[in-house]
Amino acid sequence: MNNGYIGKILRVNLKEGTLKTEPLNEKNADEYVGARGLGTKYYCDECDPACDPLGPGNNLIFMTGPLTGTAATSSGRYNAVAKAPLTGTIGAANSGGHFGPELKYAGYDGIIFEDISDHPVYLFIDDDKFELRDASHLWGKDVYETTDALLEECGENFRIACISAAGENGCLFAGIMNDKQRAAGRGGIGAVMGSKKLKAIAVKGTGSVKVARPAPFFDECTRARKMLKDHPVTGAGLSAYGTMILVNIVNGVGGLPVNNGRDGSSYPLADDISGETLTAKHLLRNRGCFGCSIGCGRITEIKDGPFKSRGEGPEYEAGWSFGSDCGNNDLGAACKANFLCNQYGIDPITMGATVACAMELFEMGAITEEDVGFPLRFGDAEALVKATEMTCKGEGFGKIMGLGSYRMAEKYGHPELSMTVKRQEMPAYDGRAIQGIGLEYATSNRGACHVRGYMISPEVLGIPMTLDPLVTENKAATLKLFQDLTALCDSTGICLFTTFGMGLPEIAGMYREAVGSDETDEEILLKGERIWNLEKRFNIAAGIEKDTLPPRLLREALPSGPAEGKVNELHTMLKEYYAARGWDEEGIPSQEKLTELSIS
Repeated sequence: MNNGYIGKILRVNLKEGTLKTEPLNEKNADEYVGARGLGTKYYCDECDPACDPLGPGNNLIFMTGPLTGTAATSSGRYNAVAKAPLTGTIGAANSGGHFGPELKYAGYDGIIFEDISDHPVYLFIDDDKFELRDASHLWGKDVYETTDALLEECGENFRIACISAAGENGCLFAGIMNDKQRAAGRGGIGAVMGSKKLKAIAVKGTGSVKVARPAPFFDECTRARKMLKDHPVTGAGLSAYGTMILVNIVNGVGGLPVNNGRDGSSYPLADDISGETLTAKHLLRNRGCFGCSIGCGRITEIKDGPFKSRGEGPEYEAGWSFGSDCGNNDLGAACKANFLCNQYGIDPITMGATVACAMELFEMGAITEEDVGFPLRFGDAEALVKATEMTCKGEGFGKIMGLGSYRMAEKYGHPELSMTVKRQEMPAYDGRAIQGIGLEYATSNRGACHVRGYMISPEVLGIPMTLDPLVTENKAATLKLFQDLTALCDSTGICLFTTFGMGLPEIAGMYREAVGSDETDEEILLKGERIWNLEKRFNIAAGIEKDTLPPRLLREALPSGPAEGKVNELHTMLKEYYAARGWDEEGIPSQEKLTELSIS
């Protein structure tokens, strides 16, 4: 095909051990774009919303987008789609690196895994040669060991996506790691892979991706790259300091949660764990994904002390979760804990937030030293790293922490201390200090998430407009637009960070010329709205609870800082949000809305 798609899907039945190719569903690709959207459409058409996330009826889908592997800026993304074990919601975990483009170069838009193997296997793909191979010798190995073993076994030019013991053992927030350091991280999709006894995918391709209108496509790509280069966030800030530059910025508006959110959202020691400090003391070099115009990745090293280590990151979310959320200002400990998450393939947002929840439970006496094996108090850097390692390895109290903070807190009688929405941990922004991000957490289709509608852009960074973070006005309509645009962006196969410096005209322009469409920008954006509504319909059928926030954000006013006295005013914004979406007052899409979006 000459329109950004390869035109072929690889379907693997793990129980039967059969592999076959089939034509891409072109109608669905047109309506749902690719990656997140198209993967979700395939999933919803084939799987029961009531299925067990760790059972044979939960398909696992790897899907690329029409811009993945092209000359489009930052076009290294793919999505892993399944019902998420942590939440029970539709899960689409987004990852970068080089695995997605390599899959397309091998000749496939996506892979659909069905059922469960009776023994550990990995999928080998070398262009049009594909087979399941025994992975018993890899079972139990971590991400780095698995990747190195497969590169030696298959060839150094292969790209590897794999899980570690955390995914094998059912850690409910295990992710899928590719290129060693890139993660399809949230929701526990790695646990789905482990439940299927699927250890890894090794892929090498020698093909290419052809687009419909090469000359205008190249012009659109060039224009987009220039915009990113010229923008202060994508052209300088993220490159110089990575996403950790947000620590001091968010702390400045009182939005950096401290001690599981219990002690407010303004941290006096924030600079100790900031991007500026990480760059000055520990940065070795930048690292970008395929086709990256930004280079926000960090290769860092803690050169001495008890946390001596080297790896990638941390990103802002991990730096916060292992930093102020645990009352910790030891950047070395935060880095070490993050490196462990990469090595063992688990989500550092949920990991750090679960440790923070455990620390609050410990300090109130709900869990004891006998339960944990050691004291687990806010500010104890050594205990933070030890608890993370136990969870990564599934040892002792780490098995309970591996269920996530909600199930852990529920076990000990205090589910209200879990800072989660739909059982997924909230990221590094306090919804009391930043009202719109609280609305995003409550309404996100995969549980609490910041990258499904990044309201921090207008509320904190002033991009592309400036909204007061402390008020509720204009938040609902803006969030709806951001969510639809993000669904589109995720589905094309380009990185969400590009939207700091460009917007719908650039995304639609690259997509239009790649696929050969004559649709307007607004018609293309409608595809994002269609994806969002399909996800919502799945969640309703799966019995997912209503949109809300943890009691702490709704009832406990911030005790100090720029947002002192504030709670999240969700009740006001939620009504406006449902109206903006054309849903009823309970948040249910009407049949009229589904028909309008051609969702059957």
